[in-house]
Amino acid sequence: MHWLYLGIAIVFEVAFIFAARAAEGFTKPWPSVFSILCSAIVIYLLSLVMLDIDVAVAYTILIGGGTIGAIVFGRIFLQERVTAIRMTCFAFIVLGIAGLHATVGG
Repeated sequence: MHWLYLGIAIVFEVAFIFAARAAEGFTKPWPSVFSILCSAIVIYLLSLVMLDIDVAVAYTILIGGGTIGAIVFGRIFLQERVTAIRMTCFAFIVLGIAGLHATVGG
């Protein structure tokens, strides 16, 4: 169940990132509220995940997964640049997440 919670937390992490961007320095009320709500959900789910997974591993996977989600979302919806060097670095993030997942098991 902890992997499901972590996956859901990653989705809310990505939502938080882009809601915070849309909030424009928390000057727009609704994106600001949504951003804060998303971050609260992430914190709650992460607290559940850390009951079964080491803190460093859980947090690294959360942030790495959020990074990958931000890259994909940014590229598809915001037409952000993706260069060869960036893709190489992103690949290392994915490999690191896979490696951490393998060390945890179950």
